[in-house]
Amino acid sequence: MTNVTVKNLVKAYDQTEIIHDINFDIQSGEFIVLVGPSGCGKSTILRMIAGLEDITSGNIYIGDDDVTHTAASKRGIAMVFQSYALYPHMTVSENLSFGLKNMKCSKQHIDQKVKQAADILQLSDYLDRLPSHLSGGQRQRVAIGRTIVRDPKIFLFDEPLSNLDTELRVQMRHELGKLHQKLGSTMIYVTHDQVEAMTLADKIIVLDAGNIAQMGSPLELYNHPKNTFTASFIGSPKINLLDGIVTRHKKNKLLIQLGENMDVYLDVNVPALQVGDEITLGLRPEHIKPFVRDEDLALEMTTDAVETLGDSTYIYAKLFDKIDIRVKLQGQHIFNDMDRLTLSIDPRNILFFDGNGEAITVENSQTSHSLAG
Repeated sequence: MTNVTVKNLVKAYDQTEIIHDINFDIQSGEFIVLVGPSGCGKSTILRMIAGLEDITSGNIYIGDDDVTHTAASKRGIAMVFQSYALYPHMTVSENLSFGLKNMKCSKQHIDQKVKQAADILQLSDYLDRLPSHLSGGQRQRVAIGRTIVRDPKIFLFDEPLSNLDTELRVQMRHELGKLHQKLGSTMIYVTHDQVEAMTLADKIIVLDAGNIAQMGSPLELYNHPKNTFTASFIGSPKINLLDGIVTRHKKNKLLIQLGENMDVYLDVNVPALQVGDEITLGLRPEHIKPFVRDEDLALEMTTDAVETLGDSTYIYAKLFDKIDIRVKLQGQHIFNDMDRLTLSIDPRNILFFDGNGEAITVENSQTSHSLAG
């Protein structure tokens, strides 16, 4: 097992910088996920760690070794790509053993490693088959098996499940999690799918346009996002962000104007805020409930569309007929378009961000909320 350190990593093409002074540490045996939208730089960072992409400036350490200028073949890493990249004319066994044969390993060693990988990945019954006779999930397991036989210091995964259908993606997520537990190896995984990130990672690195927006455990990012970018990217359905202006701030009483004739009254202590400051309230769809307690924030809305999924119901609505809002209710609920609803949210579940989108520390007293429209 091996740790990885990335220091002041920069990547530029001509005069355009796309990776901006990235720093992070990965402990030995951790499963780290780089996540973010398309074009944020996650695959580029992975390829720089692998040695497949030149580094403009900065350093990469694998263990105690500075590998910034070390050839990919000498870094002790193995990479699984989005495409399976299997040799179509070779059997599963031949695909698994190909790299070891090129390394001039003994037949006994090759047979032992192929059998071990096949047992771990449940491929023992498919060793004589060609890739064309395998399912997508089985092909991806063969691609992973080719890395296992090499005993790499680090496993790198570049969106390995993106070509699979939904059911196979779920199955392969479970298998990758079990594989990490069995091997205990350091793994770095790239995806744009936040569900994969939340279910697989020990630690997530959220990337935004070549910068680290936040780094932490899945629940830390979900419960305590440092900015609106992380709050929006982590969580499904996407969080509701309501922009407003502070119009009164006195004796722990906060009045926020969300729009014309829409005021939110909060009993909170936010020392950093002043009258006239911009503020954003974050309301996760799954925290909005179909009942109202006196201490909850009442939300009056008109439904635009309703999706009933059996175990849950998604509501797309207008808050006070003006602000788009998403709601996720557990169970089955029957609503029609243009129904008027009053739902609510526990004030302790509301997230606060300043005008720059950065999280605000709220020193809560006993909290009561109301909203007038």
